[in-house]
Amino acid sequence: MTEETKTVIVPEGIIPTRLDIFLVNQGLGLSRNQIQKLIREKKITVPGKGIKPAFILNGGEQIVVNIPHAEPLRLVPEEIPLDIRYEDEHLLVVNKPPGMVVHPARGHYSGTLVHAVLAHTIKLSSLGGQTRPGIVHRLDKNTSGLLIVAKTDIAHRRLARRLAEHKIKREYLALLWGHLSEESGSIEFPIGHNPRDHRKMAVVEHGSEARTDYSVEIDYQLLSVVVFRLHTGRTHQIRVHAQNIGHPVFGDPDYGGREVHLGGIAPEMRKIARELLNLIDRQALHARKLEFEHPVTSESISIETELPNDIATVINALEKEFL
Repeated sequence: MTEETKTVIVPEGIIPTRLDIFLVNQGLGLSRNQIQKLIREKKITVPGKGIKPAFILNGGEQIVVNIPHAEPLRLVPEEIPLDIRYEDEHLLVVNKPPGMVVHPARGHYSGTLVHAVLAHTIKLSSLGGQTRPGIVHRLDKNTSGLLIVAKTDIAHRRLARRLAEHKIKREYLALLWGHLSEESGSIEFPIGHNPRDHRKMAVVEHGSEARTDYSVEIDYQLLSVVVFRLHTGRTHQIRVHAQNIGHPVFGDPDYGGREVHLGGIAPEMRKIARELLNLIDRQALHARKLEFEHPVTSESISIETELPNDIATVINALEKEFL
């Protein structure tokens, strides 16, 4: 892997500005998340200063930016079955199974959704770059459900803009531990990297704004079936927000969902809870519905998918036990 080194001089007399925000606007071709990652990896430095992404620039500083350039990754189409729920010449909507990574990344250089889509069609938007062709938005590896893939640059650009403007409605269904005191509401806590484990996210004071609306669909006391609607698209947003309100997503190995949370429920429920956990090996989270305006034809598109087998099996077991 090679590196390109650039030096950025901060103008005198600027309004005090966060380092990461300042660099986003310097034409480096890096997103804010990429800049924050490089700062944590000490690839971005201010000589003589110990810095974090929130470091405040006052003017006159010299910033040294080392941008890694990985060797080009050649994507080879792979004949992996796809569950396509909508397709035309501009885009397609895929029902992603749990366990599938959306695009190539460290540790996942084959078997991704991108590899499968390339075997289905070579016509994909170039805006996602070499490793993310056509990818408008993502789902975690072990989150199942609906995902939009753009075939053309114009469709990708318009879909990305509507996503940023919160004009694409994304509805998720999840199983949460316990009984929620409110049947519906909004969760608004800023999300950023967990300072103790950068592989995970957390509610942090200076994180990015995040809002998740929810409504309880069925309350089994031990678990609740909850519908979520995203207003922002932060990494692991639903999982982090659910944990933060004391009701982790059932089965979630990273955010407390594989621990038994009884929360005032009778102790004899512990055995049932453990039996239910044996039915699923991931977070019980499914992107079940998408509603958006077609980026080219302006047609209103609404797509809803059934629950995957593992989540449906848990709900069936809950119905037998509690209804």
